[in-house]
Amino acid sequence: MATENRELGTENSRTQALFGIVQGGMDGELRRESAERTVEIGFPGYAIGGLSVGEPREMTREIVESTLEFLPKDKPRYLMGVGTPEEIAQYAQMGVDMMDCVLPTRAARHGLLFTSEGKISIKQARYAQDEGALDPACECRVCRRYSRAYLRHLYASNELLAQVLNTMHNLHYYLATMRTVRKWIRAGDATGAVK
Repeated sequence: MATENRELGTENSRTQALFGIVQGGMDGELRRESAERTVEIGFPGYAIGGLSVGEPREMTREIVESTLEFLPKDKPRYLMGVGTPEEIAQYAQMGVDMMDCVLPTRAARHGLLFTSEGKISIKQARYAQDEGALDPACECRVCRRYSRAYLRHLYASNELLAQVLNTMHNLHYYLATMRTVRKWIRAGDATGAVK
């Protein structure tokens, strides 16, 4: 199956690429062995899996950094299941090409919003009369149209629209973070993307 997918991937750019996934828990030696054996097989890209499952953030970063040493730099490197906007920028600086995470949508469902001023828990009573934009620096439709008070009202009323609007904003914030990361990478200095 892996050979068939690799061959199809080189012949047809619309075919999905099959990535080899490096595992090994928090054990650096197992991660090294998994990476070496996976690279021996030869895949169009490589993923780092089995992280962000409750271990301390610093440990995740250390495992990612040590695992990247064993993955080819000329192939896409994908970190599965991370992270905060700040972590995304840091992992990109370390050499990770792709990431995914449920955080922007899960946080949105619970009223946690990412802004240029930090995280905001819209369910707090202090936003009940706040007619300001969720994030004055944000250009998303939610920030241009709705106040913090209205977003809090929707959340407190258990309106499904609260989850929709919160998700729209958080996804916009994540996309803006990735635009910043790409800008710094193109400029040859990914360190500027780390806040």
